[in-house]
Amino acid sequence: MKLSSFGRKFTADAGITSLMDDLGNALASGDDMIMMGGGNPGHIPEIQARVQQILADMARSEGDTRRLVGIYDPPQGEKQFIASLAELLNREYGWGLKPENIALTNGSQAAFFMLFNMFGGDYGNGVRKHILLPLAPEYIGYADAGIEPGLFHAVQPDISFTDAHEFKYRVDFDAVEVTGETGAICVSRPTNPTGNVVTDDELARLEALARQHNIPLIVDGAYGTPFPNLVFVDATPHWNEQVILCLSLSKFGLPAVRTGIVIAAEPVIKALSGINAIMNLATGSFGAMLAEPLVRSGEILSLSRDVVCPFYKAKMERAVAAFRDAMGEDSCRWYVHKPEGAMFLWLWFPDLPITSLELYQRLKARGVLVVSGHYFFPGLPEDGWRHRHECLRVTYSQDDDRVAAGLRLIAEEVKAVWSAVSP
Repeated sequence: MKLSSFGRKFTADAGITSLMDDLGNALASGDDMIMMGGGNPGHIPEIQARVQQILADMARSEGDTRRLVGIYDPPQGEKQFIASLAELLNREYGWGLKPENIALTNGSQAAFFMLFNMFGGDYGNGVRKHILLPLAPEYIGYADAGIEPGLFHAVQPDISFTDAHEFKYRVDFDAVEVTGETGAICVSRPTNPTGNVVTDDELARLEALARQHNIPLIVDGAYGTPFPNLVFVDATPHWNEQVILCLSLSKFGLPAVRTGIVIAAEPVIKALSGINAIMNLATGSFGAMLAEPLVRSGEILSLSRDVVCPFYKAKMERAVAAFRDAMGEDSCRWYVHKPEGAMFLWLWFPDLPITSLELYQRLKARGVLVVSGHYFFPGLPEDGWRHRHECLRVTYSQDDDRVAAGLRLIAEEVKAVWSAVSP
């Protein structure tokens, strides 16, 4: 089969493809694999019960059922949901939104594909622009989203140690360089894979850089504020027309509805809507209609704050305690990134005698599925920083006993690796 450059690029090996293949194959095989690799949210009884109630109400309404399955939404997305969301965010945060400031996409991944290729790539007349990632590591799904190669430029972080076995990445502003070849700045908050939360001050400095160079600051809030609010430290919800804020319903507990939300200046929303029409004709109605009663009532904020966030914070604390207990104090050098949000532990094993990819393969053979850290550094050179091959991303969103068992196996395997090279 002969393919275009587009076809060759998007059928080649990619980190996100490997991750989703691994997850799908493990689930389909029926093997007793401990699933600690993906970002599938946990099942929260209070959220599921509320969703089930809304579904039942929709099924009893002939009009809602017709809207749900029988009518195309406009390319911008389901209008009632968009209007309710603008009203909620204006009421809570005073953002001054109009419906023209919001568009829906078929999942956040689709939103980032559109945004990255809107602001990065070939501008004509020999001008090519990149997307600046000011804090690596970053989300695995960004890496291969560019139509053109070399779309991302990333910056190594400052690393500070916050405890005997804990560290934190911080934006190294001395190394952040915005040039005429920068099309946009993008940061996730909290960051997938590390659970790092860029501080309000760091976000303000990034926005100032974007404003100075008249480019957008894209904030990936799929795990963040104002919902689903998987944030365990102080972080202020923030938007203005310099910012493109991307939200999602997935981590609230609705990953299968594939609903991404983009809040931006009107020209950005108009452009996204046009691309939506070409790529998808229309966005799906299901997620928007399912979440609209929660948005209209404000429950999406209170449930995020009072149910979703505490659920994940408690799971995080149990996972950290289990890993600390399994590793002990004197076995080898190990660190956990300070878990400030999201649903992951980012484990760092300095000077690990094997690569994180080899460690991933050994763990997979033992029935534990994690993700090798080397995938999470789009925009950095492949060589030159050993750190990228010393880390694992581990999901703690699933059953606590299974997570603890998986963390014990990780600790056993890391200790075994070190024992094999010790005199």
